[in-house]
Amino acid sequence: MQKSLTSTLVFQLDIHEGSQQLLDSGQLEARRVVNEIFRLDDQGYDWQTIKDKVVERSNHVKNTTQRLFDKATDALERYYDEDEYGHPRQNHDESFPIRMNHGEGYQLSVDEASESVSFRVTALKRNFVRGTLKSSQHQIERLKTALTDDDWRVGTAEVVKKQDRYELHINVTHETAEVTAKENAKTFIGVDVNEDCVGLAAVTESGVEESVVIEYPEVKKTRHEYFTVRKRMQSAGQTTLETEVQNEEQRFVHNQLHQVSRNIVEWTQQFEDPVIVFEDLKDMRDDINYGTRMNRRLHSLPFAQLQNFVSYKAAWSGIPSEKIDPEYTSQECVDCGYTTRSNRQGKRFQCVHCGFQDHADRKAALLISAKGLEKLNRNVPALNSPPIVRVRRHGNGLSEPADHDPVSSVRGYQTDGETGGVSG
Repeated sequence: MQKSLTSTLVFQLDIHEGSQQLLDSGQLEARRVVNEIFRLDDQGYDWQTIKDKVVERSNHVKNTTQRLFDKATDALERYYDEDEYGHPRQNHDESFPIRMNHGEGYQLSVDEASESVSFRVTALKRNFVRGTLKSSQHQIERLKTALTDDDWRVGTAEVVKKQDRYELHINVTHETAEVTAKENAKTFIGVDVNEDCVGLAAVTESGVEESVVIEYPEVKKTRHEYFTVRKRMQSAGQTTLETEVQNEEQRFVHNQLHQVSRNIVEWTQQFEDPVIVFEDLKDMRDDINYGTRMNRRLHSLPFAQLQNFVSYKAAWSGIPSEKIDPEYTSQECVDCGYTTRSNRQGKRFQCVHCGFQDHADRKAALLISAKGLEKLNRNVPALNSPPIVRVRRHGNGLSEPADHDPVSSVRGYQTDGETGGVSG
């Protein structure tokens, strides 16, 4: 099956003509444009009027200003909710990336003699910065392929400042990448995403192959700390510093989820013809109302972001993804089928009807796998005798089952002594 896949390549800028000061000025103008968009939105202007105004006033070329507008309005769309939690404000004071289209905003060319890639960035109207791109040989070769192969496309890029040095982040798309058809899958990898961990279960028509729970408690802990700091800043009216803290939080979470998603895909690759099965979060959010506080956590928590990272990385490895109806995956017993919220107590699942016990997140991943099998018209095996679930902490490497079971009352559940495990 062919699929269009996009990746972001990162290059350092070796400047030959122009200067970093020009790029500084370009980022200042990009920041001014985005702040103006947020200000006009706050004043109630419709978005077409905002777009016309900022394009007319901008010292960037029209195409670049339009890409900045798209980025700013995307942020506005993602953060509109009842209490405006995380809503963008017109007080950005840090460097803001210059977002550009290939052709007008920036241009690339391959120098066959030196085997390098040259760039030209339009920092401001009629002001250019030229030089060569520096990165790993793998990234250089992939960019060359995107520039010369008809099956590839070079898309938008951003000039980003990192520790007083400039980088160019370029999106390249393989229009005809090969991804295995999900209809041919033999192993169904159920993925249950939570605030502090992800449960994974590999299931075939013959039975449960393996399972693991990857903990990332630092993400939940750090997000809560940032949330507390931001609320205090809001009370004190320190809105400028609040934006900086929010950006720090987003960078931290983004980096952590990229690492977790790599771990998930690496674990998945050991199985024969896998398909990754997720819960459809849109259905979950549309159908269930948990109240204002939990709704905000559902919308701001990067469940969907982690799913997207996993799906994206899996596709580059040829692994397809599927989504299923999430109804009752956390409440239903895999032994007797009895379904009630009372079955789950924290990380322990214990059926109040038949007494079946398991790690709650592994059990949910098993049901997600089973629903994936059902959706693709496969036979669903018995799930009530799964193997020992390994619990690993993100960043500590793959775990092994402990020498003894510290939660002996929970069938099929051992914890990794290195991680400290999960309390039953």
